[in-house]
Amino acid sequence: MLATRIPRIKICCISSRAEATIAVRAGASAIGLVSSMPSGPGVIHNELIAEIARTIPPGVASFLLTCCETVGEIVGHQRAAGVNTLQLVDRLPHGSHDSLRRALPGISIVQVIHVTGEESIEEAVSVAPNVNAVLLDSGNPALAIKELGGTGRRHDWRISRQIRELLDIPVFLAGGLRPDNVAEAIEEVGPYGLDVCSGVRTNGDLDEAKVNAFIRQSKTHSSEPAFDS
Repeated sequence: MLATRIPRIKICCISSRAEATIAVRAGASAIGLVSSMPSGPGVIHNELIAEIARTIPPGVASFLLTCCETVGEIVGHQRAAGVNTLQLVDRLPHGSHDSLRRALPGISIVQVIHVTGEESIEEAVSVAPNVNAVLLDSGNPALAIKELGGTGRRHDWRISRQIRELLDIPVFLAGGLRPDNVAEAIEEVGPYGLDVCSGVRTNGDLDEAKVNAFIRQSKTHSSEPAFDS
């Protein structure tokens, strides 16, 4: 029988140093800082992203969510922000991931896959060899105004489970997660990590009680390990 593992928790849409402190104090493994997006919540300006990133203690990952699509823009954005992880929320041209890894040694690269149907499985399998992790979300990049995260919607977790089983890199699950469904998410998908934004907020503000409840539920309902960390 495989030992159980507690998923890593990423609290996203952090908008202030105070919110970052709440997330870290509650035991989050990572925080998400959202830069300019075509739609969705949690966007903060680049100067504030850099300010918050400087306060994150060692051992907690700082994710920069960027919709930039060129290597030069992404590299410049990371260097200005001072984060240790890039979360690429849109598709990049072929070869971009390799170029980013050469330009930014030591910076983790996480590619978002928006699970819109069975075709997302092939997309995830294709990109996996070139990144450190994938994050399965519920956006829709095909819309006229792209949805690249923060929808608060749950996608088809059966597809997410298939992706998780096919990949040998960490898989994060996002989209519509809340304290009252996190146990179901862990059981159905078995992700390496969970990414939550609106599910731990009240009237747009990070709710410390909800954050604590989310993390408590994730610890109570751990899953089979997706890989050996």
